[in-house]
Amino acid sequence: MTFSGVYVPLITPFDAAGAVALDALEGLANDALRAGAAGLVALGTTAEPAALSAEERRAVVEVAARVCRERGAQLLVGADSAPAVAALRGVAGALSLVPPFLRPGEDGVVAHFEALAAAATVPLIVYHVPYRTGQHLSTGALRRIAAVPGVAGIKYANGGIDAGTADLLADPPDDFAVLGADDAVISPLLAMGAHGGILASAHLATADFAGLVAAWHAGDAVRARALGSRLAALSMALFAEPNPTVIKGVLHALGRIPTAAVRLPLLPASPATVGAACRLVADPAPVR
Repeated sequence: MTFSGVYVPLITPFDAAGAVALDALEGLANDALRAGAAGLVALGTTAEPAALSAEERRAVVEVAARVCRERGAQLLVGADSAPAVAALRGVAGALSLVPPFLRPGEDGVVAHFEALAAAATVPLIVYHVPYRTGQHLSTGALRRIAAVPGVAGIKYANGGIDAGTADLLADPPDDFAVLGADDAVISPLLAMGAHGGILASAHLATADFAGLVAAWHAGDAVRARALGSRLAALSMALFAEPNPTVIKGVLHALGRIPTAAVRLPLLPASPATVGAACRLVADPAPVR
């Protein structure tokens, strides 16, 4: 399985009664794929999965899977335990978070993914986000994880670009997809050789994010730099408050979801923050 391009980690829209708005979710999924996304992520952290019931989680996956089947696109599903990854069928892969909070050390993380991959029925994409999990991983540890049979790639959200990033992408593991997930720095990461991105910001300007990946892959640095600069500004605006609150606010303002509601412990983004992001969506700087 090859993973490349833009993947949109779907938000979970809620209606005025607080229920999951499945029709709106289906619309977002179709819009993203129609605009050039390579695939979708269901039940990623952007979807507020911990706040959803088991029934709601099943319904979200069913909608996303149906849309991906109809459009011939890839679906990743957030799954962090052996039973969860073993239960997945008919999807492209599982997006599995580095174990958070415990900080088990690099050997513990590698052993965790060895066990997870052994139980899985689909390829694993490892989600590395140390500023949220509390677990730093060296480039050596990432290479050990990449060598685990069944691990197909990484959602790489290192908090920026550092020496470890340069080391990883200077000699990337074979058959291992590096998908950037710090939206504001996706352009330089692609310039260094990343295969694509799992980008919440790509709910908006999806075609431009897809175009950014295509431009870097084609070696069109002039267009890629121009797109990257504009999309970085949009991404920073969309992440000015906890994700996905601003994205939901903008999608609601655009009439694409019925409410901007989130579930606790999240609170809705402020009108000022949403307004600033909306202005960037409505009046983007031209790309020459």
